[in-house]
Amino acid sequence: MPQPSEIFERVLPPRAVPAGLPMVVLMTGFTDAGGAVAGLINRFRDDGTADVLGRFSNDVLLDYRARRPIVTFVRDHLTEYRPPRLELSLAHDVLGQQFLLLSGYEPDFAWEAFADVVLNLAAEHRVSGVTWVHAIGMPVPHTRPIGVTVSGNRDDLIASLSVWQPETQVPATAGHLLEYRLAENGTSIAGLVLLVPHYLADTEYPGAMLVALEKMTAATGLVFATDPIVEANRDFLVKVEEQIADNDELQRMISALEVRYDAYRAGQFHEMERGEYTSETLLDGAPLPSADELAAELERFLANRPGDEDKGAPGLG
Repeated sequence: MPQPSEIFERVLPPRAVPAGLPMVVLMTGFTDAGGAVAGLINRFRDDGTADVLGRFSNDVLLDYRARRPIVTFVRDHLTEYRPPRLELSLAHDVLGQQFLLLSGYEPDFAWEAFADVVLNLAAEHRVSGVTWVHAIGMPVPHTRPIGVTVSGNRDDLIASLSVWQPETQVPATAGHLLEYRLAENGTSIAGLVLLVPHYLADTEYPGAMLVALEKMTAATGLVFATDPIVEANRDFLVKVEEQIADNDELQRMISALEVRYDAYRAGQFHEMERGEYTSETLLDGAPLPSADELAAELERFLANRPGDEDKGAPGLG
């Protein structure tokens, strides 16, 4: 197993960090529906308010062939080499409240060693709690609020925020391992799983970022600026509605998802009917579309619609 010194290199000394801060974990990787986590990482890095405390070693944790670094080629030479980054930073919210931010790619290798380093950092800084965010695609309509499933040991958040509490097995992420290990040692930990409409999972969906920030505030007490994201989401949804409005099949699909969502939320998912709709079928009795079927239909619609490229319509593939 790699040694901690091989995985994590400090940039600032520990004494530069106040004790007792919350830690927020944002890692892209296996699932990031709507680009929620990637969008948040870019937002925190671009606003210039985070000071890097330490960096994790790409040579130990990263599969370069799966996530190739970016190079810039100008006429006849390379001007920039930009590898992915996984780093621990000291950030602050709009009120000046500080927090630790672990952000970047999900490690490809050495998960257990990585988890040991993160747990040691959390103990060293005596963090008040850890909150991590990821997003998955679900058969829910964009016309309803994005829900969240909460995992961990924050009973208060589970009771107040979690809209779906399944019993299932899913492929693990490095974030799951961190949560599991932190819960084992008694650290306050909350995993926030955003339930994003499956047909928007491959887009950059500003609404997913908005909900992530809202739930992060509920979990940590931190406050984040959202005005630019609210405006971007409003424009995004207008374009989505324009694209759906002229397609009867898409409208029926969305309506079927709305019926199933409303039935589930009402606790009447078994054989609920509204007019000719049921919770499991469309108007003609056909089964609800899968994520792939709905995404494919949206792609076909966009490909056949003239002028969308000129209008800058969002891709829904």
